[in-house]
Amino acid sequence: MIKSAEGFLMTAILIAIMLLISGSSLAASPEKEMTGLNLSEITTSWDLSTLFKDKETATAEFEGLQNKSQEINATFRPLFKNLTGKALLEYIETNKNFSRNINVVMAYAYAQNSLNVNDKFFEKFVSDVQNLYTEHAKATSFAEIRLKSLSPAEWERLFSEERALEKYRAYLVDSYQRYKDHRPRNETHAAYLADISNQLMKINTEAEKTVTNNVTVAGNITLENGSELAINSQTYSLLLSTDSNRNNRKMGYDKRFYHLINESDKMAQIYGNKSRLDDLLASELNYSDSYDAKMFETYLTKEQVETMNQVFKERKGDFDGYYEFRKTRMNLSPLKPYDLALQLLENPDKKYGYEETLSNIFTSYAAMDPAFQDIFVMTTTSGSMDVFPNPEGGKQPGGYCQDMCALKRPALIFMNYKGLMQDQKTLTHEMGHAINFYLMGKNVDYLYCYGREYEMEIPSTFNEELFVDYALKNYDQDTALAILAESVSDYDNYFTFQPMITEFENKAHELCRQKTNVSGSDLNLLWTNLSKEYQSDLVDYYPEDSAQWTYISHIYLTNNYYTFSYALSKAVTLSLFKMYKEDPEKFNENYMAYLSAGSSMTPPEKLRKFFGIEIDRKLFEDAMDVVQMRVLQLQELEAKRLASSA
Repeated sequence: MIKSAEGFLMTAILIAIMLLISGSSLAASPEKEMTGLNLSEITTSWDLSTLFKDKETATAEFEGLQNKSQEINATFRPLFKNLTGKALLEYIETNKNFSRNINVVMAYAYAQNSLNVNDKFFEKFVSDVQNLYTEHAKATSFAEIRLKSLSPAEWERLFSEERALEKYRAYLVDSYQRYKDHRPRNETHAAYLADISNQLMKINTEAEKTVTNNVTVAGNITLENGSELAINSQTYSLLLSTDSNRNNRKMGYDKRFYHLINESDKMAQIYGNKSRLDDLLASELNYSDSYDAKMFETYLTKEQVETMNQVFKERKGDFDGYYEFRKTRMNLSPLKPYDLALQLLENPDKKYGYEETLSNIFTSYAAMDPAFQDIFVMTTTSGSMDVFPNPEGGKQPGGYCQDMCALKRPALIFMNYKGLMQDQKTLTHEMGHAINFYLMGKNVDYLYCYGREYEMEIPSTFNEELFVDYALKNYDQDTALAILAESVSDYDNYFTFQPMITEFENKAHELCRQKTNVSGSDLNLLWTNLSKEYQSDLVDYYPEDSAQWTYISHIYLTNNYYTFSYALSKAVTLSLFKMYKEDPEKFNENYMAYLSAGSSMTPPEKLRKFFGIEIDRKLFEDAMDVVQMRVLQLQELEAKRLASSA
């Protein structure tokens, strides 16, 4: 998952948690020559002093920024009445510097809040910075309104008057010219929209805190050995992934399954408030709804996404061989949902040390451009990663990567590493984002250091394929088989679960438009019915309506309909990986250019230019062909294992 700034609807929706990080308060980029990974130099916790020395310094910077918006307003409002190319260039660069500084503050506040969602100071600090984003959007709305109203002839006049504007042409098209039919009517309207955006940011913060403190904290169970286990986001995943005692897994699953149902009314209220604001904001900007706004923003059509979902539903049976393998390997019939996460190792409670995982991931990049390993070393040795869980201390679940493009230094990676097989792939996934961000920061202007979610997820999902390829060649037979099974399970997640989440969001928004007060049971029923379209019939799911949606943080993001991007990116990745295997040298040249380009080209233009890829039915059918191949490979490896043990 990424946290990065990207264009959406209006300046106010450059949401604070989607960060571009820069500013004079930050330390210089580590530029030492990289020759390999020295495990004695790795760091496992964030050194946020590279952002600000302490919270007092961050607060002082924040206070200094509070007057900047009005200074920008006073300076440039008169110039925009008779706008010249020179004035526009000065405005862009002044506003860019403001953005850098405020995003540094938010980077610090949000990172600290991620480490402890119950820290009142940083909870308030995040809220205060969100408010400043809103006030800045209001103060500069005169520019947004004017720039989104210019005719093509007026744009060409500005470019002809100031040649230095040419480097910002793609940015201006992407941020303003495209939105001529989706803009505020006037400054009063812009202020109204900014306030809606602010409310959405507050809802996101509330949801993250509630998920961390309540939704994923289900209570205690007594394991069969007599010990007590408190079920939270970390212990739950460990239990289901590593405990070979099926009854223990069932108790843990049941405890959370019914707890989520109890939490569903509270989360439905939060989600209902969010969905109404989503659609209100979209309608005020001349979109039919928030889904329509998302498709426009991402350069996609509803038809493309619907085609993707249709292919994945039609071919969900391609995963049946995997479920049959799991059922046979575990000697279970039928499979239950609490059987799906157990690591398929001879010792399923096996853990992988963090240093071991780093070494394996580092080696998996051996055939890539040398920059991959260099950036990996910089990121893992510079206080840029916070690695281990701390749910008792209020640390958020999950993981993300927060870019530091403007600094030209490693990104911040947030992890909850527990030593599972899946954690290895999560780490290389987030490192894919970090590599992408670092390359953008080195090669394009700060304003181009972002992208749409699906293209930003491509380097992370590509890294996963590199890791699986490495594991199959270098791990022992038992581990390689388990990792391949895990990989097929991940395909199932990417191609069924993730697009299902987006479809749930869309239908949940429709339901919220139809009903004033949507209940938890309403959304549970919707989730369950939709699940049946995507899930395998070989798993005996519970007959009760599931409230699994309640803890999925993506559905509360201000950035709506995020998760279909995982499916789309993975489909693109599988095509790219085929190219990589066929001609690594040529692929690396194109891939480095692709990762370095940022938003200096549109997403469709980049895919066509560097790889000749179109987003169509063939792309998704080809992806499912790879799934078929991997399932067959899994069955063949299992047959060899059984033959060798006979």
